[in-house]
Amino acid sequence: MLTHGQVWAALDALADRHRLSASGLARKAGLDATTFNPSKRVSIDGRERWPSTESLAKVMQATGTSLEEFVAFVEGSYGVPTQRPLPLIGFAQAGAGGFFDDGGFPTGGGWDEINFPASVQGTVYALEITGDSMLPLYRDGDRIIVAPGEPVRRGDRVVAKTNAGEIMAKILLRRTAKLVELASLNPSHPVRTLDAQDVEWIARILWASQ
Repeated sequence: MLTHGQVWAALDALADRHRLSASGLARKAGLDATTFNPSKRVSIDGRERWPSTESLAKVMQATGTSLEEFVAFVEGSYGVPTQRPLPLIGFAQAGAGGFFDDGGFPTGGGWDEINFPASVQGTVYALEITGDSMLPLYRDGDRIIVAPGEPVRRGDRVVAKTNAGEIMAKILLRRTAKLVELASLNPSHPVRTLDAQDVEWIARILWASQ
């Protein structure tokens, strides 16, 4: 019998095959980037949500995957995707120091943990949003998954840390050898222009809970 977990595990495995995240697979198929996010797989009241046949067809077309190949992914999956623990820390606490190395990778103690699908590869960690300064994209209690080892491009949603210890979630507008321009997620806040030498690190946001 085909299960909810098998179908989603198959999509995760297909994304891995093409070195994509769940969001990357959705974008490649011409879908909204959040279509396959873990938060979309179960409704608030606990009901299982299945990907539509149209979404599956678009994914197979975009990745050149035959129906037989996709079925093989399904048959090779057992239950829900394997989980792995990720370091978790509150956004406000993260700016206190001692939680990141110079490259923006998690270090030291004081981190909590959450489980996340193992299909997300590389070093990643979670930050929990507090307050409403990042509305309308991120609300109080949302968790963002940050990948310090991923390349950062113009237009990406990012977390940036200054040498003074300020940590912020922004949109990267421009980055040169001399300056960094960051647009606020909250439209009421102005664009931040920083000297490049004042920015300790910038890391890409892969995913956010809803």
